[in-house]
Amino acid sequence: MVVGLTGGIGAGKSSVSSLLVERGAVLIDADAIVRELQASGGAAIAPTVERFGPDILDATGAVDRPKLAAIVFADDDARRDNNAIVHPLVGATIAERLAELASTEALVVLDVPLLVEGRSYDLAGVIVVDCPAEIAMDRLVRLRGMDADDVARRMAAQATREQRLA
Repeated sequence: MVVGLTGGIGAGKSSVSSLLVERGAVLIDADAIVRELQASGGAAIAPTVERFGPDILDATGAVDRPKLAAIVFADDDARRDNNAIVHPLVGATIAERLAELASTEALVVLDVPLLVEGRSYDLAGVIVVDCPAEIAMDRLVRLRGMDADDVARRMAAQATREQRLA
């Protein structure tokens, strides 16, 4: 059985996915897949450098994620271009991992922050982790040290709470 797990930035998806994994679920985490794809030698490196230039890489040859985030969350065209690079690669990786688990009895939790905004999956259900934007903002600023303006831009790029809950 495959269930989706989604929620806005700072809503608490990681806490919920950890609880489910502790209880035996198998997690496929889209954010972790993106980090793999953007690591040195990852499949997203060449097209990302082609679009954003070699300065987008850090000293190890991985995508400098904070630098890329500053670009894509400030420019809709850049975000669309980045999504066009990353989303198909993430989708293919998720499909591979789901195929590997197809013959098991595992509960598979597909953690996709942009589940509402992105492609559809064959899911038995969807778990939506939700909290007011003010609480998410506080968590991200206080606990992760993120800039409030950066958080606001990221929230604006995601589905609204109402869309996600629907």
